[in-house]
Amino acid sequence: MVDVGTGLIAIGAGLSLGLSAIAAGTAEKSIGAAAVGAIAEKDELFGKGLIFTVIPESLVIFGLVIAILILQMAAAP
Repeated sequence: MVDVGTGLIAIGAGLSLGLSAIAAGTAEKSIGAAAVGAIAEKDELFGKGLIFTVIPESLVIFGLVIAILILQMAAAP
């Protein structure tokens, strides 16, 4: 049987990854629409639009790192 503390650690890890993914998706929605509009007007802005579209994905990577660190707390005695 798993104790309550381990379950709460798992919930915390899931929340850190899930909420960061939702935040990145919400941010990328607005940035992507603006980038496509800018690229439609000026083709030279493709590189900047691509970089701005990729930046929110770093939030998910940070959330994954935090989830891994939290799960390692559960494995420690």
